[in-house]
Amino acid sequence: MPRPRTPPARSLLVDGALWAVLAAATGYGFRDAGQAASPVADLLLPLAVLAVAVPLSRGRPGAAVLLVNGLCALGLADAATPANAQVLSLAAVSCLLGVRVAQVRGPLLVLAACLATDVTACAALRVPPVWWFYALTVLPAALLPPWLAGRHWRGRRELVREGWRLARSLEERQHLVAERARLTERADIAADMHDSLGHTLSLVALRAGALELSPDLTDRDRADLAELRGTIADAVEHLRETVALLHEPRSPGAEAGTGADGPAGKDTVEDLLGRAVASGVPVRWERRGAVPALPSLVERGMYRVVREALTNAVKHAPGGAVTVAIDHRADRTRVSVVNAPAPAAGRAGAPAPRADGTGGRGLTGLQERVTMLGGTLRAGPHEGGFRVTAVLPHQAPPRRAARPAPPGTPAYGDADLDPAPRAAERLAAVRRAARRRSLAAFAAPVAAAAFFAPAALYLAWQLTTGVLPPSRFDQVRPGQSRAALTPLLPARAFPYPPDHARAAPRPPGSRCEFYRSGRDLLEEVDLYRLCWSGDTLVSKETVAAYAR
Repeated sequence: MPRPRTPPARSLLVDGALWAVLAAATGYGFRDAGQAASPVADLLLPLAVLAVAVPLSRGRPGAAVLLVNGLCALGLADAATPANAQVLSLAAVSCLLGVRVAQVRGPLLVLAACLATDVTACAALRVPPVWWFYALTVLPAALLPPWLAGRHWRGRRELVREGWRLARSLEERQHLVAERARLTERADIAADMHDSLGHTLSLVALRAGALELSPDLTDRDRADLAELRGTIADAVEHLRETVALLHEPRSPGAEAGTGADGPAGKDTVEDLLGRAVASGVPVRWERRGAVPALPSLVERGMYRVVREALTNAVKHAPGGAVTVAIDHRADRTRVSVVNAPAPAAGRAGAPAPRADGTGGRGLTGLQERVTMLGGTLRAGPHEGGFRVTAVLPHQAPPRRAARPAPPGTPAYGDADLDPAPRAAERLAAVRRAARRRSLAAFAAPVAAAAFFAPAALYLAWQLTTGVLPPSRFDQVRPGQSRAALTPLLPARAFPYPPDHARAAPRPPGSRCEFYRSGRDLLEEVDLYRLCWSGDTLVSKETVAAYAR
């Protein structure tokens, strides 16, 4: 079973700071409640629940909202007032629910479950109207608007993040366009070399062939001229191959290894190693596996790996032994060239290979060529000497053709390398989502108010119209008629007196009416009871808000 990942220090600090703020609000509410508050139910229990809910809001924010809403539901069982300090905690975790959860359905189910819990608690506890007003107005206001605010904040953050991502994509696109232009320029230079230098080399080869037929030359001179002519022809063929590699892709049916103007040169690795041995280079080489029919480009790539490694060995470690190993496998060929350190006598004055193992321009160009063929090249120090290892696939990867651009689109190169359209589409989608969240942040409270407002307003109207101020209550005297007291009494009585007020003893044969002594909507105030016999007031008394 994998171990849970330890939260980073920043998360712990943020959670600790949030818990401290909510704990301070809880402590303030406990102190404000005075002696009627219970240290366990009103202080220790909320602090413990918040200590669990705050870190839980990172992984399961919906469960954190349900926990804190449970504290608010417990407050409905308080005989003094439904309000408690946990409504601030409920708003905080509801906001975190909107910030940390991208979906809509799950959070809405959580909010609906919280409201159902609160309403069920009111019905089960048979609470007074003030508690119902609190459950239908304050608690939904602590759940829905903070959640919408959190979603709006999340949408703004996503919009900013996608904007920066688009900026990075455009920057990468600029780099790709610049790289494409550089490669195009290199191809143009290669083409110019083919047109000018290739023509000149061809004339030199033709001149060497003419000199070879001269009757004044010895057999040794003719052999040297023939070798010179072959070398020039090979150089021309290599130049053509370079131009074919750097130019646009060939037709799909073209055979790999065929240059732009014909097949590659005929010089092989065996010929190269034979010339090196004839020149006095101590070369030992071996070939393992069946020799496959390699494409010309792959074969020339293997040839150039060996040639560049031999050139570097002769240059940097003259006199050192060179080992060449060629391993043919089913789908690739591995070429390894290792040169031992130069003898002490020959090391003085010889340039040392570079410490980073990259060599000079030769190895850099070789790296580019092997990469274009779909292979890998590694070069670096080895047991005091130097080792070059290349892995070449037997089938060179085909180049991707550029997708056709829409009319009017600038030709920036391969469209597959351009991430800007996808980033722009993503940014547009995030903008649309942010606009929807902003619209929901305004529309959802209006819809919720339209749903809860009628019942809440009607309840508030009943709570505030059945109020008899204490100054007027003092002017009421038993024995007065209703007509005489009409200017002092409110238009309607309070219809929801508590059970203990209804059960209080009353004068025989009288009917009693109740009036609230204040207009506070979230606090239970004392009630005034006026009992009538016919239209004559027979008694008046004050009924405490809570049963004693």
